[in-house]
Parts: sequence; C-alpha cells; structure tokens
Amino acid sequence: MSAAEGKIAALGLKLPQVVPPLATYQPAVRSGAYVYTSGQLPMVDGALPVTGKVGAEVSAEQAKELAATCALNALAAVKSVIGDLDKIQRVVKVVGFVASAPDFTGQPGVLNGASELLGEILGDKGVHARSAVGVAVLPLDAPVEVEIQVEIAE
Repeated sequence: MSAAEGKIAALGLKLPQVVPPLATYQPAVRSGAYVYTSGQLPMVDGALPVTGKVGAEVSAEQAKELAATCALNALAAVKSVIGDLDKIQRVVKVVGFVASAPDFTGQPGVLNGASELLGEILGDKGVHARSAVGVAVLPLDAPVEVEIQVEIAE
C-alpha cells in the first residue's frame, strides 16, 4: 500500500474503483509528466448518492462532502494511469463545477471539500490552483463535478 493510500485508509476511506466513463472519453490520460482527469462525479458504488441543485435540493455541506468524493474518484483515475499515488509530485490544478440554484454563490466553499481532502491525503503536494464554477446542470443531475491535473515523478 502506498503512503497516500495509507492516509486514505487512516481517514476511514477507501480508494474506489475507477468510475466507468458515461460517454466517449477516458477517465484520465497522461501527457509527459502530467495526468489530467476527466470530470469526476460523486459516484459511490456506481450511483449518485444525491441529485439536484446546491442551494435548493442539496445543502452546501452535503455538496462539500460530495466534492471530496469526486476528488477521491479523481485520485482513483490518476492511479489507473500511473499505478502508484506516491508518484504524484503535486496537484497542479483543480476545477470544480457546482450545479447551483440561481441565488447560490457558495461554490468556493463546496470545492473546499475536494481541496481539503487532497491536502489531507497528499500534504503539501496537494496544494493547488483552483477554479470553482457555478453551472445550471451537470450530467445525471449531479450536484458537483471535479477534475484534477497532477504532475508526476518520472
């Protein structure tokens, strides 16, 4: 077990299987020293635990937890390409999309769920640049979607 996976286990979590693509794309691809993930939904055992808009059917706190699930799914996608999460030198960028009720403006707080989990698992290597974007709707009516870009050791 890698050190990163040990930290995941210490948090009471388990690195999931890679979420199968919903359309024609790869969950993650490597280009040189970087791995880019596709947008990851908060799938748990093949299903969304909750659907709807944040600020309406879904609370900001629920959405923050879902963003952490998205980040865990993104790490699974990265591992599927590089084999060992300890090869991550740095999380470079996180982009998160929040399906938002019209008056919801707390997208950065929602995305903190992903950012905080990456920091807990990877320490300083998990510190990253980030964008948090409110959108009208996401695939399968998911409340949140997260993609990451990581630099890996050769």
